[in-house]
Amino acid sequence: QQHIWLTNRSSIDIDTLCVYFKALVNEKIVKMFRSQMFAGLKGVVRTRGRTHGGQKGKGGEKSWRTYSTQESSKSVRKGFNLKRLLVPGTGLCFGALFWSTSSKQTLDANENEDDDEPYKDWPVEEQALVFAPNVPPPITRNTPVKVKVTIPVTIEEKSIDGVHNFEFWTFGGHVPGPFIRTRVGDVLDVTLKNDDTSGMLHNLDFHAVTGPGGGAVVTTADSGSSKRAIFKLLKPGLFIYHCAVAPVGEHIGRGMYGLILVEPPGGLPRVDKEYYVLQSEFYLDEEPVDSQRHPGMKVYQMDEQKAMDEHPTFVVFNGSVGALTEGGQLTAKTGDRVRIYFGNAGPNLISSFHAIGTIFDDVYREGDLISPPAKSLQTTMVPAGGATVVDLDVPVPGTFTLVDHSIWRIEKGCVGFLRVDGPARPDIFWGNEPHRTCPDCKHHP
Repeated sequence: QQHIWLTNRSSIDIDTLCVYFKALVNEKIVKMFRSQMFAGLKGVVRTRGRTHGGQKGKGGEKSWRTYSTQESSKSVRKGFNLKRLLVPGTGLCFGALFWSTSSKQTLDANENEDDDEPYKDWPVEEQALVFAPNVPPPITRNTPVKVKVTIPVTIEEKSIDGVHNFEFWTFGGHVPGPFIRTRVGDVLDVTLKNDDTSGMLHNLDFHAVTGPGGGAVVTTADSGSSKRAIFKLLKPGLFIYHCAVAPVGEHIGRGMYGLILVEPPGGLPRVDKEYYVLQSEFYLDEEPVDSQRHPGMKVYQMDEQKAMDEHPTFVVFNGSVGALTEGGQLTAKTGDRVRIYFGNAGPNLISSFHAIGTIFDDVYREGDLISPPAKSLQTTMVPAGGATVVDLDVPVPGTFTLVDHSIWRIEKGCVGFLRVDGPARPDIFWGNEPHRTCPDCKHHP
């Protein structure tokens, strides 16, 4: 039937012959050996010492061109049957098929790369992007799910302190990036969407992920493209994630980091308030340059020498000076228990995290959510690339100050406020004079 259909065509070319072979051989193999079939079929005609019309070639030269049905009939009358051409061609194709079994398997794997995707049947939980100082609500489910998150990469030029505009590289348009909340045993289904129009590569290195690069090797996305990856979350804890494209220090130093919480089985003890605070440093050039995105704006770029010398221009909470003081302060009521998910993105400095006027009741050091928490700590050390969880009770009203107790960093912007409202507690805190602060005090409002 295929032969009848073929010989009734007005012309017969190599593409038409491929249609015939597709009825006999897997289509993907035909694609792979298209050029080999073409060369092989020419060889079949030439070995007969005739041109396509059955005439002797001149000067030993043989020709190849399309067959018309009229010429094909003439060939048949002269004893040159098209079927005799198709049979050797089919044999060639089958020979290529058996000879290239491994190539076929590779092609199948490439064209059906999603066939082996794990956890296809798991329930999906779409997680909206939530940015500091807020966190997603606590997990109430008791079964693991596939947590699906899409994180866009953007370049943002904005003020870091009300005076200096800086070129931030961001996850989701904010510094720090979104807070991701999961539970141990969950699957993280993450898509990185690189909307950076400068042409730079970006990726995601999750300290919570077990595998090469923390996922960076499978999430590296070209400008204008997206990469999707799936990771099983095997260990509970509070973890940093960041971009790991070289030079890593620049991508982190421009704002590409965030926190991912992997709750332990059963979750964490309930509290009244939860907040997300992340410390980092910025290293600015001495002089700004003209913005490429906002005509008339002057923008500071990153000074790599300052970064290598570890001499930051700013040390801040949540991406900018005043992020937790000027209208962005944390709030609570007397009697609340407050939890702070605290991270240190660096890229260089160790943080001595301290809350002036209160004591950390429970401290999950270095993000360890398995061991019992440390009790009644004044200050906790958080290394670059590390995190901690602190719980504190606030029985007394007033403003409590978050600092890095490497105290000169206050002058570089590392300060935040927790404002607690409620009735006075003279049984805990009393003075015979009204509250008084020193002039221009940055840490006692």
